[in-house]
Amino acid sequence: MNLPRTQPGRTPPAPKQSAVLAVLAAAQFTVMLATSIVNVALPQIRAGVGLSDSGTTWVVNAYGLAFGALLLAGGRAADLLGRRRVLAAGLALFAAASLAAGAATFPGVLITARAVQGLGAAAIAPAALALAMDLFPPGPGRGRALGVWGAVSGAGGAGGVLLGGVLTQAWGWAWIFYSVALGTVLVLAAVAALVPPSAGRKAGRFDLLGTVTVTLALTALVWGLTTARGVGWTDGRVLGALGAAAALLAAFGVIELRRPNALIPPRMFTTGRVAAGNLLMALLGSVWIALFFFLPLYQQQVLGSSPLAAGMGQLPLAVANMLGSTLAPRLSRRIGATPTVTAALLTEAAGLLWLSRISADGSYFVDVLGPSTLVGLGLSIAFVQLTALAVDGVPPQDAGLAGGLVNTTRQVGGAIGLAALATLAASVTSNAAVHRSHVEALTAGYRVAFTVSSAILAVTAFLAPFLTRRTGERTATAPTCPASDPYTPQASRIG
Repeated sequence: MNLPRTQPGRTPPAPKQSAVLAVLAAAQFTVMLATSIVNVALPQIRAGVGLSDSGTTWVVNAYGLAFGALLLAGGRAADLLGRRRVLAAGLALFAAASLAAGAATFPGVLITARAVQGLGAAAIAPAALALAMDLFPPGPGRGRALGVWGAVSGAGGAGGVLLGGVLTQAWGWAWIFYSVALGTVLVLAAVAALVPPSAGRKAGRFDLLGTVTVTLALTALVWGLTTARGVGWTDGRVLGALGAAAALLAAFGVIELRRPNALIPPRMFTTGRVAAGNLLMALLGSVWIALFFFLPLYQQQVLGSSPLAAGMGQLPLAVANMLGSTLAPRLSRRIGATPTVTAALLTEAAGLLWLSRISADGSYFVDVLGPSTLVGLGLSIAFVQLTALAVDGVPPQDAGLAGGLVNTTRQVGGAIGLAALATLAASVTSNAAVHRSHVEALTAGYRVAFTVSSAILAVTAFLAPFLTRRTGERTATAPTCPASDPYTPQASRIG
């Protein structure tokens, strides 16, 4: 049964509430921007700083490694020390590291600055999401807030490619970092002016042993996966890192079962649909980050686009992303959360399957425009719905941790997916180069990467109804929003 568009007594968010959400969303946008803004500038960065092939890779990897490994710690710190305080500290660190990266003249300085950027981002992302969830309790308001969150997250990925191309071509690669630093300072000033102070230190102690163990585990995992892209899966360093990650994750599980102040309390997975949301987000992330890696490469290395043209080519994807994020809460209220996320995943899978038909002598308008727009639409809707699932039913005192967890699963899923897909694409390209031109061999590798990405999302869409229904039925008696909220039955409907 469809609900009416308006309800008696329902009031729009107060102006200040909307302004605070805009500031928090800007913080999230900054984090996502820094993930992709360097992609189109890597050749110029390499020449400017004197990086080797492996060093160029670590301009990207250092940020992702620190970000993915420290998100859980950042989320828990936000819960215990105060979310606004942790958000402000993360923004200040992020701005300083961005300035250092822009001014770097040696490879070690640049890579270290990127790692510190990742540390700042690991504090920003969960704290900002938790503050946004505090601002909008469960119901239609939270749905709209998550729509904004999805729009800025996707736009940050696409916008990073665009801004990186524009700045690199106009003023040089250093300005991609200077612009991020300037934007971060403006966001920090807005946080200080508009975001109300959160509560001080919460009850509970910081799980230092669990935090160190899982951070080391995630560091080993992400390092092993990113290194595998360059040296292969059978390299001893890669196998050693992955083995250490497995052992540390097993140790983390044992530690958490025995500690009253566990970093990830078992209650996180006994209410709502947290487990389902995080598993599905990991699968989505495995394709998401790879998309913004391969698409600009195809445009520049095969189609011959300049950094500026490659960046401009991301605009339709960004617009589709913002449109999908706006539509996501409405679709969820109308047809249910599970049908919405399933349809979104299938839409993105169809766009990636379309991208798998790219050709070496193609063009942007024939090979990229249509499928990338379809991908942006599906990606944004899926992101909004899975973020909502991942914070569904979470106790208020764990909101920061929930934000850190869903960002961790997306980031680690992205590292796994990018490592696997990049290795696969490189292998296909190497084999194809024996009989084809360099451009044709590159295209063959990209086609396989897009085909496998499409298959991953198709499997994710198949799993979504089963995972969300099972956890949803288990927790159906524990609604996450007030009984008086007229949107509750439809907004939390399983489908």
